[in-house]
Amino acid sequence: MEKLYYHDPYIKSFSTEVVEQRKENGETYLILKETAFYPTGGGQPHDTGLINGIKVKNVEEVDGEIRHYLEQSLSKDIVKVDCELDWERRQDHMQQHSGQHILSAAFEEIYGYRTVSFHLGKETSTIDLDIEELPSMEVLKVEEKANQIVMEARKIETIWVKPEELSQYRLRKEVSVTENIRLVIIPDYDYNGCGGTHPRTTAETGFIKILGWERQRKKIRVEFICGNRVLAQLQKKHSILHSMTGCLNAPEEDLLSAVDRLLDRNKALNQLLDESKDTILQYEAKDLIKYDSEGCITAVFQNRTIKELQKLARLATQLAETKVIVLIAENDSQLQLVCARGQKAQQNMRDLLNELLPLINGKGGGSPSFAQGGGESLVRGEQLVRFIKDKYNVS
Repeated sequence: MEKLYYHDPYIKSFSTEVVEQRKENGETYLILKETAFYPTGGGQPHDTGLINGIKVKNVEEVDGEIRHYLEQSLSKDIVKVDCELDWERRQDHMQQHSGQHILSAAFEEIYGYRTVSFHLGKETSTIDLDIEELPSMEVLKVEEKANQIVMEARKIETIWVKPEELSQYRLRKEVSVTENIRLVIIPDYDYNGCGGTHPRTTAETGFIKILGWERQRKKIRVEFICGNRVLAQLQKKHSILHSMTGCLNAPEEDLLSAVDRLLDRNKALNQLLDESKDTILQYEAKDLIKYDSEGCITAVFQNRTIKELQKLARLATQLAETKVIVLIAENDSQLQLVCARGQKAQQNMRDLLNELLPLINGKGGGSPSFAQGGGESLVRGEQLVRFIKDKYNVS
């Protein structure tokens, strides 16, 4: 079966005969006499488009046949169809795939870093390099080399070869097939076995931009974009920078300094806020011990963090060295509690907590002098208070 996409990736529309229409697991797909739709493979996603006006939502190659999955079935009597590719998607895939070849070849030519996998994503693409570290200066040098190849507008050629002819070419990696071997060649630069779609020249790839890289299972994953995606990314970032100049009342070249000043101011405000909270907690602690009880001081709060309860409990025990302090917070469907004792008190707070936790299906821990935990709101905070007061015989 002839595959037009191998011969001319620039075909945007074509007519062909229907070999068969099938339905499997509720999905309708067509087998065509010939096709320009690229099936998923080699790290490149499938083409989409229309067949007789019906959307093609997936294309796969299964057992040597290319299946075109449609959103709905065609009439059974149709023998010939008109096909139209989503050219914007096809062109984007061509740019990203050729950009990957150029980038991988640059990494290997300059530093000997081998590409072991490629993924063409919806917004960005990635290659995995067989290395564990990647210095930023090397990235800049590789990106510069790749874009030099782009600007030289070198030809991108595709040829079919036999296995015995492979030794004539300086292949970047071994081919994965033994028949129907297709090479994608950028003369004097990159020779690679590939079945994907590519433009006619490196210039049509458009500029290549490396966005970042990270370590992934003893490999380095490099994220990049090419062609129209670079322009879209530039426009997006330009819009963000333009908005920031208005928000920060600073020209673009001073944005970094303006952000640093804003962060410093925010840090100072947060410090002031923390100090204010601590002051309020000190007053709260004094208020707690005003209502002194014989052996235990308790309080129930709404929507307080465990950290706030802990601070308040420590402050209260400093002011009431002979007392037990139990603080409870009702937070939506959760209860949190802190049990603390003053320096001169003898009760075991971990034991007290362990008596309370089963009442709320909770978990927690701590020391004999200070313990905390939390659980479900199976009982009200006041019921826990009553339990504690009964334990310590406090009215």
